[in-house]
Amino acid sequence: MKYIEKLAKIDRRIIYLILFLTVLLPYLFKISLPMKPLPEVVQAYREIDRLPAGSVVMISIDYDAASMPEVQPMLYAILRHCFSKDLKIIMLGHWPLGIPLGIAALEDVAKEYGKKYGEDYVFLGYRPGVAAVMINMGKEIRSVFREDYWGTPLDSLPMMRNVHTYDDIAILVGFEAGSTGDYWVQYAQARYNQKIILGGTAVVAPDWYPYLQSRQIVGLIGGLRGAADYENLVHHKALAYYGMTPQAAVHILIVIFIILGNIGYLALRRRK
Repeated sequence: MKYIEKLAKIDRRIIYLILFLTVLLPYLFKISLPMKPLPEVVQAYREIDRLPAGSVVMISIDYDAASMPEVQPMLYAILRHCFSKDLKIIMLGHWPLGIPLGIAALEDVAKEYGKKYGEDYVFLGYRPGVAAVMINMGKEIRSVFREDYWGTPLDSLPMMRNVHTYDDIAILVGFEAGSTGDYWVQYAQARYNQKIILGGTAVVAPDWYPYLQSRQIVGLIGGLRGAADYENLVHHKALAYYGMTPQAAVHILIVIFIILGNIGYLALRRRK
């Protein structure tokens, strides 16, 4: 009982040190847990994998740096999958602070696969008015984006010459940290029957399962686990995959601390 009481009074710096090592060591030694990809992630993967070369995929960046640890690995995994299949990428964003994150990922992966701007991928940027942007793109993309992010007219970009509406986009992938994914379903899918995959933080992803069950979206990538599954499916294990072990270890450690803390509290209370 004395040892339990001592644990209850342990210096919090020691607790932080244990927590730090629990996160660091699995990363250093690349320890990974065996994981079977979730069905909804496999479904998303298959929808993209079956697209013929040259198909256009639209990607929406609807998150910012606060959600980057969970969502950015998904973006990298999807981009690698698309470019490995010779698919064309149109990227835009409804969160202004997420625009630099999208550009960084797009340029990094395009460089990996030797893709050229204007021929294999285009970045449209941001326009205010989420609903208006989504609805008007269903009529003509140029009514919203006459130029790309850097001011180049869309018609001067070879890839965009035959892309005008959602009819020319094979699938839309929304990376979300809020409610923008709901708008994509309400406007792009319900009005224009656009195929949609949603990926987002573990907090917002559970709200999308009704869309998946009703087939309003064709795939769902939720949280770090979803990102890890997609990395596994594209055979490019990176931050998300190797981040799952530290995450699981920290969760277990916190549960242990809670149990020990309560035992120590009860022991001290009993002595008093």
